[in-house]
Amino acid sequence: MTSNHPHILIVEDEAKLAQLLQDYLQGEGYGTTVLGNGSAVAEFLAENQPALILLDLMLPGRDGLDVCRDIRQGADGNAELPIIMITAKVEEIDRLLGLELGADDYICKPFSPREVVARVKAVLRRSHATEPATDAPMQLDADSYRVHAGDATIDLTSVEYQLLATLMSQPGRIFNRDQLMDRIYNDGRIVSDRTIDSHIKKLRRKLRELLPDQELVHSVYGAGYRYEPGDPS
Repeated sequence: MTSNHPHILIVEDEAKLAQLLQDYLQGEGYGTTVLGNGSAVAEFLAENQPALILLDLMLPGRDGLDVCRDIRQGADGNAELPIIMITAKVEEIDRLLGLELGADDYICKPFSPREVVARVKAVLRRSHATEPATDAPMQLDADSYRVHAGDATIDLTSVEYQLLATLMSQPGRIFNRDQLMDRIYNDGRIVSDRTIDSHIKKLRRKLRELLPDQELVHSVYGAGYRYEPGDPS
């Protein structure tokens, strides 16, 4: 790992898929290393510091969730290492568990290699951001529950404002419904997942009135929602 370019660790036991990812990432100027066994990750990280890991969920040795947990709980300086999980499993519990363990994003098989490259770039941008973006498309007013974009303004309900403020606090991060409910309904009341979905739907409608050319709040199937300006819907 002597290149000045960001280095991506690909942990994938399907050789053809690993080679495909490697080819596309190298084509974009990234350095790459491929490991086919989850048990090999700890040894690699002890000697190397990649910029990001593409981590398959189902691996020989140690599976992706165990590897992710080890990294996030480790004291080897890699606890904040960006991780994108790759999985063929579509059950919601796997997605939520992976995110709660600290995965930064999810990609489901089958996928476009170009999508993977785009996700890698997005996660690296977020992880390397040290200051708030100065070109945010809108500003929040906590005193009035209003959102401003240029000369335009929209009014939000208290719940809509808290939802948007939570999502905007960490652009690109996926918040699952339970996390959003915990942030918004901190009085212990019981609400359903569909309540969050309903508020998100209304919030999106208002944001489209404010910025009709942008999709700001994105659904991530089976995982939750994220705020990411400029990302296509």
